[in-house]
Amino acid sequence: MQSVTDGKTIELAHTKALEFATLMSYYKCAMIEIEAKLNVLNVEYSLSFDRNPINSIKTRLKNPLSIKEKLERRDLPISIESIEQNIYDVAGIRVVCSFQDDVYMLADALLKQDDITLIEKKDYIENPKQNGYRSLHLIVSVPIFLSNEKRPVKVEIQLRTIAMDCWASLEHQLRYKKNLESSDDISYELYRCAQLSEDLDIRMDKLRKQLLSK
Repeated sequence: MQSVTDGKTIELAHTKALEFATLMSYYKCAMIEIEAKLNVLNVEYSLSFDRNPINSIKTRLKNPLSIKEKLERRDLPISIESIEQNIYDVAGIRVVCSFQDDVYMLADALLKQDDITLIEKKDYIENPKQNGYRSLHLIVSVPIFLSNEKRPVKVEIQLRTIAMDCWASLEHQLRYKKNLESSDDISYELYRCAQLSEDLDIRMDKLRKQLLSK
C-alpha cells in the first residue's frame, strides 16, 4: 500500500512538472511572437528591396537537462523562478540573412518596436570570438498575452549571414562531435576558414552594392 509520504511526493513532482511545462509554453509563445515580427519585416523589405533579407528562421527550446546543467554550473537553485531570472537563452531564434547589412537592418528594425525591450547585445560580427565565430546576439523581452495576464518573456536572437551560419554549423560538428578541443592545428584551420567566410561576406556585399548602383 502506498504511503501518504509517497503520495505527497508524487503529487509534488506532478505539480512541478506542470509548472515547468507551463513555463516552456510561455517561452514557445514568445518565440512565436518574435518569429511573426521577423516575418512581417521580411515581407516589408521584400517589397522595398525586391528581395528577402531573411534566408531562414529556426527556433528551439532548451531541453530540461541543458537548463538543469546550466543552473548547476552557475551554482543557482533549480526552480521555476531561477530559470526565469537567470537563464536568458531558454527560447532561441536563429535568423540567417543574405547579407551582413541585413543583419543590422533587421536587428535595428526589431529593436525599434515599442513592445521589444533589449536586455543584452553581443556583437560578434564587429568583435569576433577568438575561434573566429561571428554572429549578432540579442537578448530581448517580449510580452505574451494570455487569457488573464500580459507576461514579459526573454528570448535569445542570433542573427548571422549564410556564410557565418555555414562556418558555425561545420565548426560545431568538427570540434565538438569529434572532440578536437585540444588540437591547435585544427583550431588554426577553423579560424582561417572563419576569415574566408568573412571575406566572402564582404565581397558579396560589395557586389550587391555595385549592382544596386547601376
